[in-house]
Amino acid sequence: MEGLRKALLVGALLGAGAGVGSALFVLVTPGEQQKQAMLKEMPGQDPRRRDEAARTKELVLATLQEAAATQENVAWRKNWMVGGGGRSA
Repeated sequence: MEGLRKALLVGALLGAGAGVGSALFVLVTPGEQQKQAMLKEMPGQDPRRRDEAARTKELVLATLQEAAATQENVAWRKNWMVGGGGRSA
């Protein structure tokens, strides 16, 4: 009988803890308006930042394509914007 009482007490405490945790989670979770405001403030939402990231990706892709087409070690270049003219390894 004592074991059953102890098991019920442990179950009740675990249930109460889960209930308190769930209530705190609901209280802390931002509302829909706050979520939209947070999304607008994210760096990826700024048009200038998106354009800069796209340009950077284009430059990296062009460098990788050039590196794949040549035997030169493009990592040793002083000026990455211009092909050739760098140190050789």
